[in-house]
Amino acid sequence: MVADTSRATPRRSYPKSTRHWATSLAIAGTAAAATTTVAQSVGDYHWWAGFVLVPGALTAAGGGVLLARGGGRAFVGYVVACVGLLIFTVGALLMTGTTGRGWPALVTLPCLAVAGTYLWRSADPLARGLHRTVALLALAGALVGVTLFLIRARLVDPGQTHWWGGYVLLAGVVVCGNAVELARHRMPYRLQAVTLLVGPAVVAALLGVRMLRGW
Repeated sequence: MVADTSRATPRRSYPKSTRHWATSLAIAGTAAAATTTVAQSVGDYHWWAGFVLVPGALTAAGGGVLLARGGGRAFVGYVVACVGLLIFTVGALLMTGTTGRGWPALVTLPCLAVAGTYLWRSADPLARGLHRTVALLALAGALVGVTLFLIRARLVDPGQTHWWGGYVLLAGVVVCGNAVELARHRMPYRLQAVTLLVGPAVVAALLGVRMLRGW
């Protein structure tokens, strides 16, 4: 009797949601384990911070699953993942005892999260222009966090310079630039939108110059 080998045994297929969950949980577990290992190796390990670290990792994993599925739930997944990442970062800083040096990350990460929402920008020119303004201002805020980190790490010494005035000036330039971009589009309420942006932009730019000059 000859066995029939022409029919191969079908491979077991797993739903995409299962694979997404497995991947997200694997990444979250690896990140939590790596953070714990680093905290133990530096000799300043605070075990209780795990009650912040692990929920943050799980929250980010849940958001990652929704983001990977796409569709209408992608934006919700992005927000949940960003919240989880922020909680995880707080837990990591507490666990490693680096809150005093690493707190600028809590300025940079939320700003980057807000800037990332521009991936879901509107098709309407007015809404898209206002969203772009907020996203670019968030990027400027992220640069503030990076600057604070460099100063805390003593990699940059601003001295007596009022460096924050430069970012206020940058914010004014960003808003004014977006106002000019909006003026190019023919749409309802264009004049009102441009006026609404130009006024605060000029005030912010002048205030930034005043801070830089130390007036």
